[in-house]
Amino acid sequence: MRDRLGQRPGPQRGQLTGPNPTDRGKKGSKIHLIVDRQGLPLSIGISAANLHDSQALIPLVRGIPPIRSRRGPRRRRPAKLHGDKGYDYRHLRRWLASCGIRHRLARKGIESSRRLGRHRWVVERTVSWLSGCRRLHRRYERKPEHFLAFTAIAATLICHRRLAK
Repeated sequence: MRDRLGQRPGPQRGQLTGPNPTDRGKKGSKIHLIVDRQGLPLSIGISAANLHDSQALIPLVRGIPPIRSRRGPRRRRPAKLHGDKGYDYRHLRRWLASCGIRHRLARKGIESSRRLGRHRWVVERTVSWLSGCRRLHRRYERKPEHFLAFTAIAATLICHRRLAK
């Protein structure tokens, strides 16, 4: 059955939504980011709110575009990657090492998050810049590709504003 606009009735908030464990089980989406040292977004992804962060790391690293450097060929992957305790898994550490990426992932039960905080605030600052876009604060789109497109536009605006200074 289709409505007057020719669309089928779908799930209430669209695909790539899930019950948010921190917001009383309301459906929501999560934005995943990889940023450089200055906080410019390199790779963006979205997922359901109940998907674990560790499942999004490999697609994010693969989604980093080639970066031009002053000398030599374009770099296709970062030299070093910092991450919090949500990415502390043996298979992720092995995968990063096989790609030639040095990793600095906080270990569960061993390290405090304080030591990693001097690198993590850059990512948190970029997330706050993204949340400043009203369209991303609450997900209005049913289709995940539309929400990802608005997220990419917001990231492009962040890059433009930072590089125009």
